[in-house]
Amino acid sequence: MFILKRQDVEISTIQHPTRDQQVPILHYQGQTFRLISVFKGSQEVEAKALWRSLTDNRGKACVLLEEPERYSVWGKIRLEQLEADTGSHSNTDILTLASILLLQAVYLDIEDLLGNRQASLFEKEITGILQQKQFPQASSLESAKSMITVEPSQMPKLPTWQETHVIILLEELYRLGKTYFGDTNFAHQLEERLQDMPEEERLVFIGWLNQSLLGKLWQ
Repeated sequence: MFILKRQDVEISTIQHPTRDQQVPILHYQGQTFRLISVFKGSQEVEAKALWRSLTDNRGKACVLLEEPERYSVWGKIRLEQLEADTGSHSNTDILTLASILLLQAVYLDIEDLLGNRQASLFEKEITGILQQKQFPQASSLESAKSMITVEPSQMPKLPTWQETHVIILLEELYRLGKTYFGDTNFAHQLEERLQDMPEEERLVFIGWLNQSLLGKLWQ
């Protein structure tokens, strides 16, 4: 929709209705936008790819903000939606949320298709990986299990993982899933497995995935 510079817009913040955080809001010519994703200054191609995907392919009203040190993508929102809006996640939060949703989806499929015994074995293996690799907020057995059993929307806050944690989890999840199911079909249902994510955030994750080596595994 628009490619804008910092001097073209006004940026403020509002208090998130349910979390202890401030939500950035961009104002441009009487229109209001919320932050979808932030990119480094070296990621111009990735930022414009997401912006074009949202505007051209999905028909979203979006702003691409160009700044000296970064690019950011903002989606239009009505003022009356702001109080009820769930806010936005950072890029690493989006990757973390998506990886947890994929983990839980694979676990539920194992439980449904292979039974409780196989699901318990899978839980033991994945919690062992989370602890062995020292994932933040997964140091104890109980906290590691919560990544499988507690819906992200019910978590007090998402774990503070880095991109490397997400990569490790998705690699291990793919390896375990292939072992349990005997094939890789489980990894080819991303859109369906990520339905609980806002569309813009789902596109951010899929865009990131497609640019990494993991894109060849998870399709």
